[in-house]
Amino acid sequence: MYNILTAFMTSAVIDGVCHGFVVFENSTDKMVHGVSYFLSFYVCSLFTFILCYWRILVAIRRQARVVTSHGTVGTAQAAAAQAKENQIQSNVIKTMILVCAFFDITWLPENVYYLLVSLDAELTLRESSYYAVIFISFLYICMNPFIYAAKFDPVKLTLMRLIPCKKHEQPVHSIEITPTRSVATTRTVQNCNL
Repeated sequence: MYNILTAFMTSAVIDGVCHGFVVFENSTDKMVHGVSYFLSFYVCSLFTFILCYWRILVAIRRQARVVTSHGTVGTAQAAAAQAKENQIQSNVIKTMILVCAFFDITWLPENVYYLLVSLDAELTLRESSYYAVIFISFLYICMNPFIYAAKFDPVKLTLMRLIPCKKHEQPVHSIEITPTRSVATTRTVQNCNL
């Protein structure tokens, strides 16, 4: 909705050329629009990512405390539950850092470019550099599902099964020593090297 309204209000055909998103009443309106666009669609989005992931992490930690408080201290089950919760927290933190960093890296060029266009920096939205930064931004949109999929173990295992690999047979030698005799055995193991 924002882009539709902005397109109608700030686009015009001048001398047979369409100028989209750059025709404003005055330069102050253009500058205010550029700064508000940058803050709304880049800074606020990044802040929302961080806030939401932080809330998820707080909920996981709270759940871990509840699970740990119900377990008996020193038992193997409590230790296993604690290790699993630590792994979940670690995965959430890694995913948060990866998603936020990838968003930051891919969307920053487009947002800075649009901000510079709004501040009259002799740039237009018809240059090849603009299309390059848009391509980088859309790369995030395409890659984002794969980031989450790579962090989700069932999906990761399914994807790993889909990747063709070369199987090598390697002999494995083992020697079994018992009090009465020694036995050497050879068996083959198939490895999948990626």
